[in-house]
Amino acid sequence: MRKENHKIKDNDKKNQRKNFLKNNDNKNKKKNRQNQNVENQIFSQKQDMMDENQWKIIGRNPVTEALKADRNIDKILIAKGSEGSIKKIEALSKEQKVPIAYVEGKELDRVLGHKNHQGVIAYVSPYEYCEVEDILKVAEDRKEKPFIIILDGIEDPHNLGAIMRSAEICGAHGIIIPKRRTALLNETVAKVSAGAIEYMKCAKVSNIVATIDRLKEKGLWIYQSNMGGTPYYDVDLTGGIVLVIGSEGKGVSKLVAEHCDFTVTIPMYGNIYSLNASNAATVVMCEVARQRN
Repeated sequence: MRKENHKIKDNDKKNQRKNFLKNNDNKNKKKNRQNQNVENQIFSQKQDMMDENQWKIIGRNPVTEALKADRNIDKILIAKGSEGSIKKIEALSKEQKVPIAYVEGKELDRVLGHKNHQGVIAYVSPYEYCEVEDILKVAEDRKEKPFIIILDGIEDPHNLGAIMRSAEICGAHGIIIPKRRTALLNETVAKVSAGAIEYMKCAKVSNIVATIDRLKEKGLWIYQSNMGGTPYYDVDLTGGIVLVIGSEGKGVSKLVAEHCDFTVTIPMYGNIYSLNASNAATVVMCEVARQRN
């Protein structure tokens, strides 16, 4: 009888201990959740403050290229559990002593308002525009004849980003855009360019026609991509050239077209007689690269 009572007491003690540990564990979990919520709130407030004066480079390739180009990066956010090419970003960040914050993926969703971030965001200062002379200097430094792209009325940042990407791949020395009625450098352009924005100089000018005339004085030939011209593959594009790309709806504006030396055309053989502006630009730029190389 005494043994049975002793066993009952032991069992009661064990149950009390289990309940104590369980309650204590629940309290710790609750406390951790509260602490995490406070940390997330503080983090969110800090991010909101950063958003006011900084750009976000979004996605693995754009962030990787920004690091490789020695871009001045203030901070990188990486979603916890990210793998693959994130390891390269971590290594480059360590080399350049760029601070990394590991956050939940849903926090990146909140910062951007969408989930298309591939688990990484970098905070940088806004990109700076250059002067036309800076673009010419790039060609001079490379000992190459200038190859410049002028965009006349390209208002979609996706098109600007895609053109910038193709221009960098094809060896162009820079892009010139007008100050008004055009897409400007922004986060969308940076993402669509897949990192090309880090290498491609971009000048913003008040008057495209006046800029064309200045480039003519420097010995460059001006080619517009438009209907009714010579097939692009039948034109000599090996000299110092400027390629003018117009908007999808209106093409090259009349005044700008009047100041161009030649018109190059992409032959169309289907039922649709126009290409997306970035696609058309890429076709002609690839021909420039082919002839020069």
